[in-house]
Amino acid sequence: MVKYRIAVIPGDGVGREVIPAAWEVLTAAAEAHGGFELSPTYYDWGCGYYLKTGRMMPDDGLDRLRDSDAIFLGAIGDPAVPDHVSLWGLLLPIRQSFDLYVNLRPVRLLRGVRSPLAGREPGSIDMVCVRENTEGEYCGVGGRVHRGFDFEVAVQADVFTRKGVERVVRYAFELARQRRRKLASITKSNAFQYSMPFWDEVTGAVGRAYPDVEVWRVLVDAAAYYFVLKPEAFDVVVGSNLFMDILTDLAAAITGGLGLAASANLDPEGRFPGLFEPVHGSAPDIAGRGIANPTGAIWAGALMLEHLGQKAAADAVMGALEEVLAAEKIRTPDLGGRNTTSEFAAEVARVLKAKG
Repeated sequence: MVKYRIAVIPGDGVGREVIPAAWEVLTAAAEAHGGFELSPTYYDWGCGYYLKTGRMMPDDGLDRLRDSDAIFLGAIGDPAVPDHVSLWGLLLPIRQSFDLYVNLRPVRLLRGVRSPLAGREPGSIDMVCVRENTEGEYCGVGGRVHRGFDFEVAVQADVFTRKGVERVVRYAFELARQRRRKLASITKSNAFQYSMPFWDEVTGAVGRAYPDVEVWRVLVDAAAYYFVLKPEAFDVVVGSNLFMDILTDLAAAITGGLGLAASANLDPEGRFPGLFEPVHGSAPDIAGRGIANPTGAIWAGALMLEHLGQKAAADAVMGALEEVLAAEKIRTPDLGGRNTTSEFAAEVARVLKAKG
């Protein structure tokens, strides 16, 4: 039997609720499909750890994670810790140190979920967003000088490398070739006179190897407009760290909310473990109440199973998840129900086991 070593970081807020719930479903998938086992190692890192130690994770944290087959993360963030401290203390160091240059976010209107857009049927919104994940606007280059004076200056530099753009764009082209052969490349070339035209040029050069893929160059503000008015026009969407960070939250909104959104942080070359997480954040306003929607965490777990080579189990998880959503009997409050996080996950696990 194959055993996968999973580093589990529940993190903060509702992460501590949705990760155990999702883990129940993943364990059920392993049992139902056999042939593999998920072996977790739990780490209590996050803002709670920071408030005790002054660090988001220990100095050897990355070394501990390195030998894992995958990392399963709940959420990071707490009102008592500045967001830039929490983000740069845990999540971004993992992404950058492990060169997880692809942030993959599936966007689909699931059965049983209503879109705020009128007249949308399940499956009518179906795209995959590919976000460059290690450089661009979030590379961390910059600084502040003359602190405290009225002439204080803050500089934040965006850094785009040819290799960085080329590899994420190539990944997106390959993905588009597996889907509907349509690629939307998101830039702001009319305002950024250096970095965004550079992105366009690299995309054009890579695209010559994919004549079968239709390329649509879209300015980010227009993309936001089209995400709402005609999301069916999008198949695979690729863009920079910042632009896709914003657009994927909008994509979550039109497909039911952040509680349903999942992501995978990947090193396609397989040198480092991938990191899989829901993207709803720690949601301190509802943390501790046991009502957070675990769909995003369950979906992230399915992405993890697929990445590990267990596609049948991943498909079974998504099938059971959609069946429970479509039945509209067991639902968390964000979807209009009255059930708890654990009750929803238990029902998904039950359906999964019943289907074997």
